[in-house]
Amino acid sequence: MENFDDINKGKNIAIISYLTIIGTIISILMNNENRSEFASYHIRQALGINLMYLMLSYIVGGFDSWMISISFWVFMFALWIYGFIGALNGEKKESPIVGKFFQNIFKSL
Repeated sequence: MENFDDINKGKNIAIISYLTIIGTIISILMNNENRSEFASYHIRQALGINLMYLMLSYIVGGFDSWMISISFWVFMFALWIYGFIGALNGEKKESPIVGKFFQNIFKSL
């Protein structure tokens, strides 16, 4: 069971981390002052989702296909909603498919 105090301390930072890449950067800086494992978990998830979006959107845009673009947007939105709702509810749920990968890559955050 996650520490209730740690969740309360890091909940706002975790929520901010999902508000664009700028929110993720701000939450990284905020979490450095008063470290919360809950916030760090969601920062890693949000950073992964944002970076994946930036990298893949360029590639998907090159296909010039509405079907591919809409599929990409729906997938990215689903990942974002999944993480954001988890942060709102105070839960540490990995994003489907890519969550464990993000946790491993950004473990130093």
